[in-house]
Amino acid sequence: MCELKVSATQDTTLVEDLEITLLLSALEQRWGYDFRDYARESVKRRIRAAMIRHGAAHVSELIPRMLYDGEFCLDIVQGFSVPVTEMFRDPEVWKALRDHVFPMLRTWPYFKIWHAGCATGEEVYSLAILLFEAGLLERATLYATDFNETVLQQAREGVFDIKHTQVASRNYFQAGGLHSLNAYYHAQDHLVQVNSTLRKAVVWANHNLVADSVFGEMNLILCRNVLIYFSQALQNRTLELLTSSLSPGGYLCLGTKETLDFTSVGHCYELIAPTERIYRCVHGEMIDTPDSGTFTINPPPLTA
Repeated sequence: MCELKVSATQDTTLVEDLEITLLLSALEQRWGYDFRDYARESVKRRIRAAMIRHGAAHVSELIPRMLYDGEFCLDIVQGFSVPVTEMFRDPEVWKALRDHVFPMLRTWPYFKIWHAGCATGEEVYSLAILLFEAGLLERATLYATDFNETVLQQAREGVFDIKHTQVASRNYFQAGGLHSLNAYYHAQDHLVQVNSTLRKAVVWANHNLVADSVFGEMNLILCRNVLIYFSQALQNRTLELLTSSLSPGGYLCLGTKETLDFTSVGHCYELIAPTERIYRCVHGEMIDTPDSGTFTINPPPLTA
C-alpha cells in the first residue's frame, strides 16, 4: 500500500485553501457576493487581513459570523474592494481621451458614460472636469458604480484629503487641464470638497460587475485597474458585460496594465490608443478580416 506523505506546511496550505473555498461559497450563497473567480492570491491577502481585524486564528472562524451577521459580512465584502485611485491618475490617459474620444462625443447631441468600479470617485470627477472644459458636460449623463457602499458614499460627497491636491494639480496640467484645479473645489481645514456642479453631474449607483447584469447602452465606459484582480474567466465574463453595455462605435478605457488581448471580446474592438488602453467597439459594424473579407459582428442583446 502506498503511504501518502504530506508535510506540515503543505497540510496547512491545503486546509487554508479549503477554508477559503468554503468561505467564498458561503458568501455567494448567503449574501450573493461572488468572489470565487477573483485572483486567488489577492483573495488570500484580503481574507488574512480580515482575520487580523477580527482576531481569527483560522479562516473557518469567519464563516459562522459572516453567515448570521450582515454587518460582519459587509466588512468582509468591503475588504475585497480595492479603492486605490487619485484625480487624473495616469495623466496621459486623460489627454488621450481628450484627443481621441472627445471629438466623437462632440458629434452626438447626447451621450452616456459609465465609470465601472469607481471607488471613491476621484477619476469620475476628473472626467467631469475635462468634459466641462470641453463644453460637453451638459450633453453627458455620467454613471459611476461600485459594489462598496462605503466608498460610494464618499464619492457622492466628493470630499477628499487636501494633501492629495498637489499631485492632482500636477496630473491635471499634464492631462491638458485649462485652468487651475482649485477652481473645481473648495477647501476647509484638511479637506476639500468638489463643487456641487460636478457632484450633481454624476449618477452614483451600487453595481457589482461580478453578479449584476448589463447597466445600459453607453457611448464610453471606463473600467480601469479592476480586471487585474480577476481570474481569466471572470475577466472574460466582465468584458462581455461591458461589451453588451456599449453602443456600436462606443469606447472602452481600461487600466494601462490591462488588455483585451487573448480575451473573449478582443475581436469586438479596435485599439485606438495602445499605451493608454483605449479601444473602440466595432461590434455591429462591417470589419475587415484577413481570411474572409468582411463580416458583421452582431452585438449581444441589450437588456434594461
